Amino acid sequence: MLTLTLRHLERDGLVTRTVYPVVPPHVEYRLTPLGSGLLEPIGPLVAWTRAHRDDVGAAQAVYDAEAQPSRDGITPER
Repeated sequence: MLTLTLRHLERDGLVTRTVYPVVPPHVEYRLTPLGSGLLEPIGPLVAWTRAHRDDVGAAQAVYDAEAQPSRDGITPER
């Protein structure tokens, strides 16, 4: 999944990929100028996720607890 995501970012021009001919294989990814241009607009989103990490985790725990199968093996509908 990570490889596919990185390949898509490379295709979109957001990262460059450099393969070094060594054993074991070594691959390096770097942001392009286009990719670096995303740092400023994404900053507020990153700040929001850091500030609300615990809230999101709590919401996930509540959801997961409610989605647990009952003793008869049937997951309750939401």
